[in-house]
Amino acid sequence: MSKQNPAYTNPKPCKHLADYKLKHGLNGFKTLQNCLKTTPYGRTSVSKHKSETPRCSLCFGYQGRLYFCLICSSIACSSHANEHSQSHHGHEIAVDVERAELYCCVCRDQVYDPDFDRAVVSKHFMDMPSNVNGVEGVVEESNKRRRLGLGLELEWKRSKRLISMADRRAKSIFPLGLRGLNNLGNTCFMNSVLQALFHAPPLRNYFLSDRHNRQSCRRRSSDRLCLPCDIDVIFSAVFSGDRTPYSPARFLYSWWQHSENLASYEQQDAHEFFISMLDQIHEKEGKSGNQDKDNRDCQCIAHKAFSGLLRSDVTCTTCGFTSTTYDPCVDISLNLDMSFCPSTGMTNKTTKPNENAIISTLLGCLDLFTRPEKLGPDQKLYCQNCKERRNSLKQMSIRRLPIVLCLHIKRFEHSTIRKMSRKIDQYLQFPFSLDMTPYLSSSIVRNRFGNRIFTFEGDESETCTEFEVFAVVTHSGMLESGHYVTYVRVRNRWYKCDDAWITEVDEGVVRASQCYLMYYVQKGFYYKASEDLSCLPMSPPGGESYLPIAGCC
Repeated sequence: MSKQNPAYTNPKPCKHLADYKLKHGLNGFKTLQNCLKTTPYGRTSVSKHKSETPRCSLCFGYQGRLYFCLICSSIACSSHANEHSQSHHGHEIAVDVERAELYCCVCRDQVYDPDFDRAVVSKHFMDMPSNVNGVEGVVEESNKRRRLGLGLELEWKRSKRLISMADRRAKSIFPLGLRGLNNLGNTCFMNSVLQALFHAPPLRNYFLSDRHNRQSCRRRSSDRLCLPCDIDVIFSAVFSGDRTPYSPARFLYSWWQHSENLASYEQQDAHEFFISMLDQIHEKEGKSGNQDKDNRDCQCIAHKAFSGLLRSDVTCTTCGFTSTTYDPCVDISLNLDMSFCPSTGMTNKTTKPNENAIISTLLGCLDLFTRPEKLGPDQKLYCQNCKERRNSLKQMSIRRLPIVLCLHIKRFEHSTIRKMSRKIDQYLQFPFSLDMTPYLSSSIVRNRFGNRIFTFEGDESETCTEFEVFAVVTHSGMLESGHYVTYVRVRNRWYKCDDAWITEVDEGVVRASQCYLMYYVQKGFYYKASEDLSCLPMSPPGGESYLPIAGCC
């Protein structure tokens, strides 16, 4: 990195966390260590009373997220945490009981702090079994002299080494590329999309095969960072074999510099972040190539992986004249199909929603997307044949499929009449294997005209239409204070990526989630990537280049 670029470690904390540390310093973090418990696999939670089940002090509930106040040690559920902070001045900062993560009751999201991180790691260190490779003397000596010195470099290195030894068994359980990302303060939207992109075969192959070499990149300016270089850093870290949660602070800072209108600690939309990230990759990688104005011929990795082409046919209802236009896309936004669908197709009956509820299907959403739509009287279009504005029908179809298909489910509804927004908590049933043939332009046009059309210009006969899902970004909670979680599919097993935590889950859990972004890849790429990933070493030596994944862009 150029010397003109300032060094950057972590973003500034939220105002409430900064005020807490200014008033109380690190005393609260040190006191909290007495309430932390660590499992043999390194997961830490808060245990106020070992013999009691933690309950909300206001409603006495014990289900869902519970938060431990750092000031008064009371426990509040997610519904009453904000109420507790409002009724007790200065009680804004709490700790998630289950995950031992800092939580701001006012911002209503996780906040990241490196000092708190070190406090949790120190607890790992103190709870480490004394017979781990003969380090009993080191642990006892360190515990005797441990006071508030959480930032001592020697202890920090020893902590990481001992945690790594204890976590060695856990490393063999998960495939390479599964690593948690710390929440840096309302950044679950970013973490969820990044986890999906880590497992997109074209992107993974591009960055792990050194196609963008950050060491030789000459595109940095004096005041703006190179986002692809920072993406390259994250890919290297995630696929290094290290299982300790990674803090993507440098990437966040770089993204902020390129998206100044989104540079804040407020919760952002995961779909907007995905589009913004692809735009910034294209801005850097696409300048060297030659492409037309709509990016159809762009050879940057963003468009090679995600770019498709939509066809729009507008037909005059008076004379039948059809006007056709083509638009490039990197995703397809789908409205939820509100028609009733029986839930007998669910594979896991224990996790299906209420049988009396309305169920949408992904195939129904795609049918709705490609269904002819009658344009209203205020949307009359000029007919070139009639030479005047006429009522018309509009029908969408897919002219060219991308390698990686991103389907965006419209769950956030905005009403201009009522001047309000709401989230649609609608269940969506989706297949793991998806055939896109019925939604191609060739299929749609043939269905419209029947046997009168025998050939189709630029027929997609050589296009792969069978896709496999590899990542699902979900959203839970309300519109203003929700939480994003990603489920990734690696070697036909599902893993839940919830910020810093990675856990294996049953496919029924994935099917029962509220899908927001769904990532499919052409079937050949999915199985080829799984084979090549299994050949990669679990923990590549430092400095050794990664094996390219054959068959990907």
